[in-house]
Amino acid sequence: MIPDRIIEQGTLTTDGSRTAVEVRLPWYRALPGSCIAGAKLTVDGAEAPADTLRWQMNGREFSFDELRTNTDEWWFPTDSAVLSGDLAVDPDAEHDVRVDLVLYIPYIIVSDTETLHIEENDTKTMKAVAA
Repeated sequence: MIPDRIIEQGTLTTDGSRTAVEVRLPWYRALPGSCIAGAKLTVDGAEAPADTLRWQMNGREFSFDELRTNTDEWWFPTDSAVLSGDLAVDPDAEHDVRVDLVLYIPYIIVSDTETLHIEENDTKTMKAVAA
């Protein structure tokens, strides 16, 4: 796991009501969208509402419900995804950003009915840029 590289430094953007940050896969192999079980986006201690979170990868945007069964789109370790949510932050100001990820690793079996489940997070301080 590579949790200290989840958030890409300098990628925090906002349009005043919606905020986004680029994230990297904290795993060494690509995963299908169905293995991205969830995420949280928190800025300065305020968490974006779960129902507003969106995940963008390969030029397409998804809710986490849509990702649950998606095996066509893959997240590769060399590619950034974008996590966004309804969260108002001031542009041109420094913010503490935290991203929490929940991933399933389908090829590592831990029991008769389970695959490996990992929860990773990263926190960085960065300036928000107007989108």
